Amino acid sequence: MSTFGDFTRNIGLAMAGKSPWGKSGGDKPDSGPKSGADGESANGSGGEDKPKGPRNPWLPGGGNGNAPEEPRRSANIEDIFKNRGKGGGGGGPGGPSFQMPQRPGGKSWLPIGLGLLALAWVGTTSIHPIGTAEQGLVTWAGGKYSRTLDPGFQLTLPYPIQAVDKENVEEIRSQKLPDGEAEQLILTGDQNLVDLSYLIRWKIDDLALFRFRLSDPADTVQEAAETAMRAAVAELDLDTVLSGEGRAEIEQNVRMRMQAILNSYRAGIAVQGVEIDKTDPPETVIDAFKDVSAAEQDAQADMNRARRYAQQLLAKAEGDSTAFNKIYEEYRLAPQVTRQRLYYETMERILSQTDKTIIEAEGVTPYLPLPEVRRRSQQSQAAEGQ
Repeated sequence: MSTFGDFTRNIGLAMAGKSPWGKSGGDKPDSGPKSGADGESANGSGGEDKPKGPRNPWLPGGGNGNAPEEPRRSANIEDIFKNRGKGGGGGGPGGPSFQMPQRPGGKSWLPIGLGLLALAWVGTTSIHPIGTAEQGLVTWAGGKYSRTLDPGFQLTLPYPIQAVDKENVEEIRSQKLPDGEAEQLILTGDQNLVDLSYLIRWKIDDLALFRFRLSDPADTVQEAAETAMRAAVAELDLDTVLSGEGRAEIEQNVRMRMQAILNSYRAGIAVQGVEIDKTDPPETVIDAFKDVSAAEQDAQADMNRARRYAQQLLAKAEGDSTAFNKIYEEYRLAPQVTRQRLYYETMERILSQTDKTIIEAEGVTPYLPLPEVRRRSQQSQAAEGQ
């Protein structure tokens, strides 16, 4: 780093017209021995003055006095780079020159290194391991589709000639509609509104169609699901939609309609199932809907009680009719005996409900209010029980 700093500083001085090793060659010293009367200098040289101080090493001769004399001038940038490589690696102001290591035969290692690097690049970008649940999409440079790779080790041309994008095609993706707690109102066949939320499960069926035919797969699935759900609910009334049997029918219809829509788009998506999570009336009328539902349940309970009472009366009437037919058959066999028996049974039934007791006797007829005593006793026992 110090050598590079010195080299940079020397370049700056040279460009500024100054020598980094002393005064420029064109300057003469302002002091020193002067020539004598005969015009010779003190050191025995000729009449012309010699510059003192080190020569500029960037000029020919390197300042060692061996080069032929020539006017002094400042070194320029061309001289610096021209003479930088000279010196045989012995060091200098520019530092030692760098050389690549050579093979025993004198040849360079650079071609072998480049070949190994190219081989590693081809190996890492041409061999692609594809998982058991994955597929690879091969595209040419520029994004044009080439082919689809199946699971295993597959070969392609190196990058960037061909690129491979892997995708898990066996993963079951799920999407809930509507997203979050939002309300989605759908019109039923009897002109009622129902708040309905559901879950869509799907996976990739054709990777090439999935990637190149759809710009946003999630939005496409959502739009197809909403279209199919509204069409299926519009065919049923509100009670059917809210019932369990209606849900199963809607889920099946929505799945079939969604798959038909996605196939028409060539979306490369297979719908795995539709699950309805909630079917409720709109939130603004849910209280009134509950009141109506409670009234309908009360009406249904009253109707059930009336049906039971009607069945009981019908059963009793049928039993009386059967008994009368039997009595009539006996009457036809023995009219007098049957008439006498019916009279006794009728009087027994009537007199058992009266509160008077009649005793036949000569003289005074005693009266014992036994029914009244029994009724008062029952009333007193009931009062004590309360």
